[in-house]
Amino acid sequence: MNQTAKNEPLGCLGILFKLFGVEAPAQKQLPYARKDYLLSRAERSFFGVLQQVVGSELLIFAKVRLGDLLYIKKGADNRQSFFNRIQSKHVDFVLCEPGAVRPVLVIELDDSSHDKASRQARDAFVDDALAAADLPILRVRAKASYSPGELEGSIKGAMSRERQKNV
Repeated sequence: MNQTAKNEPLGCLGILFKLFGVEAPAQKQLPYARKDYLLSRAERSFFGVLQQVVGSELLIFAKVRLGDLLYIKKGADNRQSFFNRIQSKHVDFVLCEPGAVRPVLVIELDDSSHDKASRQARDAFVDDALAAADLPILRVRAKASYSPGELEGSIKGAMSRERQKNV
């Protein structure tokens, strides 16, 4: 055994291969590459205004999976089926209380793709799932620019409607 092989870190499989004298399979190069951006141009524009509006009062998370926001209640029939319906869906933005990082509002930025019937069915399901979990959603139509004052009013309105509903 040469000196370099002795110093290479071995994983569990590597140790087993070495113990049984089996050649380890060649490591394949994974086909992943980093994207140049997380948010689309429209989402990034909206995100900047959203940051101005919420400041340090709320945390902003982008592209959050519904499966990270919702859970299936114990005892529910067809738990896996319900989970399958949320596992690959995400929402654009989630506002959370800073201390507990508790979600308080979901924001969806609706562009022209939301005018399609298939997308409207998906949106209706997301709205219903969030309503069932008492997590309010605010839908904002995508546009070239946003008024911080209007956005702030919409956010406060959506959150206050939820508070009134729970009183």
